[in-house]
Amino acid sequence: MTVAPRPGRALPRELARAAAGPLICVLLLTGLLSAWVISGAAGTLTKVRLQITQAAVPMRGFTATTAAGPATTFLTIRNLTSTPDELIAVTSPVASRVQLTARPGPAAARTVVSELVIPARSTITFSPFGDDVVLRDPHPYENQASVPLTLTFRHAGTITIAAAVTAPGTP
Repeated sequence: MTVAPRPGRALPRELARAAAGPLICVLLLTGLLSAWVISGAAGTLTKVRLQITQAAVPMRGFTATTAAGPATTFLTIRNLTSTPDELIAVTSPVASRVQLTARPGPAAARTVVSELVIPARSTITFSPFGDDVVLRDPHPYENQASVPLTLTFRHAGTITIAAAVTAPGTP
């Protein structure tokens, strides 16, 4: 004669068996993720050094003369660190070359420079009326919503942004 097990006696064993599979998966995945982080393959977190809060490339104009010229930009860059940084290069697929220019005042002539300084813990605005990023010999971009710009900073590295195409002379 076979005796039936009492209800409830096998319950702990059944719960343990049901939990074993997910527990093994959790332990295996935790081990794999830990190995991935320790090996450096997960990458590293970097603190945001610079914020670009405004980026615009105004249309060059509506006449043949102004539409054939260089394109100026509006960029507002905020340095969040206690160390100054320098914008040392800008590239764009719409321009054959990009120049960094400094202008001490609105009436002064532009001077091509090798870098533009972003002071520590401050915000600086580049525009056609002062220090600027100038796209030389650009391909027509006026029908695009934005122009890609790749900015290279001495300390912060490279940042690629989409600068909005705006009405002539506006940010």
